[in-house]
Amino acid sequence: MADQEMKAANETYAGFVGLFKTSAIITAVVALVVVLLIS
Repeated sequence: MADQEMKAANETYAGFVGLFKTSAIITAVVALVVVLLIS
């Protein structure tokens, strides 16, 4: 039972980290575009 819960938690964590990385890259690109538009 604990093994199943840890597996589910690890999958959730991996999904969250992947989403966070993607969001960070998109945010950086958008920020760069905004800076270039302003300058």
